[in-house]
Amino acid sequence: MNRTALSLLGLATFAAVLEVAPRIGLVPAAYAPPTSRIAVALADEAATGRFWLALRDTVLTWALGLAIAVVAGVVIGVLLGAVPVLWAVSSSTVEFLRPIPSVALIPLVVVLYGSTIRSTVVLVVYAAFWQVLLQVLHGVADVDPVARDTARVYGLGRWARVRYLVWPTALPYVVTGVRLAASVALILAVTGELVVGSPGLGKEIEVARQSAAVPLVYALVTVCGLLGVLANVATRAVERRVLAWHAAVRTEVGA
Repeated sequence: MNRTALSLLGLATFAAVLEVAPRIGLVPAAYAPPTSRIAVALADEAATGRFWLALRDTVLTWALGLAIAVVAGVVIGVLLGAVPVLWAVSSSTVEFLRPIPSVALIPLVVVLYGSTIRSTVVLVVYAAFWQVLLQVLHGVADVDPVARDTARVYGLGRWARVRYLVWPTALPYVVTGVRLAASVALILAVTGELVVGSPGLGKEIEVARQSAAVPLVYALVTVCGLLGVLANVATRAVERRVLAWHAAVRTEVGA
C-alpha cells in the first residue's frame, strides 16, 4: 500500500472515530457532533454564495500575504547574507523583531486599517516573512568557503557570485522557507479573520460560533484544514519541480 492510500486510510479512520465517539457517549454530541452532521452542515453551507465568497477572501489574503513575504524575505535575506556589513548593522533589529508574535500586532493593525483584508494581510506578511528570511540567511551562510574564494580569484563580481554561487546554494533553503511560510500564512489569515473580523472563513467561523451553529463551526474548521493540506501538497510539488537537480529530491523520488 502506497503512502497516499495510507494517508487516506488514516483520514477515514479519524472520521469514523469522530462519527462513533459522540454516538456512544464518549463526548457530548452537542459540542462534538458526529462526522455525518458536520458533512451535512458543510454541504448546506457550500450551497450558499456566502461560503464561496469567504473562501475566496481567505485564499486571496493567504496568497497575497505569502507572495509579499516571500519576495521580501528572499531579497532582504540575500542582501543581508551577502553583505556582512548590512547583517552586522541589522542583526540586533532582526533578533528584536522576530520573536514578537503577529497576534500582538492586532490592536495596531486594527487602528491603522480597521476590520479589512489589509489588516489581515499585514499579519500574514509579518508572520511568514521571518520563516523565509531565516532560511535564506542560513542558505547564504552555507555557501562553500572554497567555492567563494575560487569565484573571487576568478574575478566574479558580487552580483555574479550571488547569481552563480549564492543563489543555487540558498535555493533549497528558500523552498523550505516558502513551505513553512505557506502554513504560517494560512494560520494567520484565518486567525486574523477570526479576531479582526475581516472577510473570510475565520469571520464565518466566529459568526457560526455566536449563532451556536456547532456543526457549521466544525465544517468551516474542516475546510481550513483542507486548505492547509492543499497548500502543503502544492508547495511539495513546487519543491520537487524546482529542486529536481538536488540530490535530496532525486533520492526521495527514487525511493
